This record gives sequence, structure tokens and C-alpha cells, in this order.
Amino acid sequence: MSEIINRVAISSIVTINLEDIYPREERVVFDLKPFLFQELILREKEFRAALKEIDWTQYENKWVAITCTADAIVPNWAFMLVATYLHSVALGFAIGDLKELEVMISHESLRKLDSDSFTDRPVVVKGCSDFPIPLFAYGKIISLIQCQAKSIMYGEPCSTVPLYKKQKS
Repeated sequence: MSEIINRVAISSIVTINLEDIYPREERVVFDLKPFLFQELILREKEFRAALKEIDWTQYENKWVAITCTADAIVPNWAFMLVATYLHSVALGFAIGDLKELEVMISHESLRKLDSDSFTDRPVVVKGCSDFPIPLFAYGKIISLIQCQAKSIMYGEPCSTVPLYKKQKS
């Protein structure tokens, strides 16, 4: 009887598991709604005073979405002012809702990826994960590696869906 050889394990295929590079720290919302007068108007003096009273350490090691859930016109500087307080304590922040925060986190996480390690190699982007990866991340990974990779597949190395194959020159 011949020895069973795992050809996937010895191949040059590189597997990218987005779950491995995607941060899992808590995501929270900083809502400007409680700072509005009658949920309509932001009064600058009162807003600045209220921000100084907040214990910002509650946002330590968290990702923060800075938003306003009230149907009010809030000046851009108000969101930016909150960001100045979060800058030194939060892992990161985005002005927008939680979906926009996830896009920002995806972008930041994938920016650190060394795309040169995929040069002329077949790449599998792992499909299943226990952690919800935003669709944006899958599109972003393609834009980062397509110029480098020999081919790109989706799924598991033993069962993939082909997405891209570099043309032979």
C-alpha cells in the first residue's frame, strides 16, 4: 500500500484567513444625541464642558463609532472634537455608524498585510470564519493581492472556487 501524501500541505498555496488578522476587541458607539438640547441643537459651550467630564478610560482598548442617532444637524467639528478625546485611549475610531467602523477596521488591518509574500503564488482566501468579517474586507484583499498573486481562489485549499488567474506573458 502506498503512503498517503497531503499535496495541499506541500504545495506553494498561501492561505489568507481574514479572521486571523481581523481585530476582535470590543466595538462601541459614542452617540452625540444625549448632548443635544431638545435632541435638535448642539450648544458648543455646554458640549465642551460635558466632554471634559467624561471618563474617557471607558473607551480604552475599544474601537469606537462616533455618531449621532438623533435626526439633527450636527456640525462636523463636534464629531472631530470627540475624536480628539478618543485618540489617546481608543484602539481606533470612525465617524459614522458601526458598519462604517468595521470598514475602517478592515482597511487598517489589511493595510498591514505584506502583499509581496503572495508574488507569483496561488492564494486561497479562506471562506468560513467564526468571526463576522465584513464584505468590504474580501474586496479589499483582492485589490491588495491581485497584482502579485499567480491565482486567487476562495474557500478551503482542498475545495476552492477560482476567482482570478494571472495571464501568462
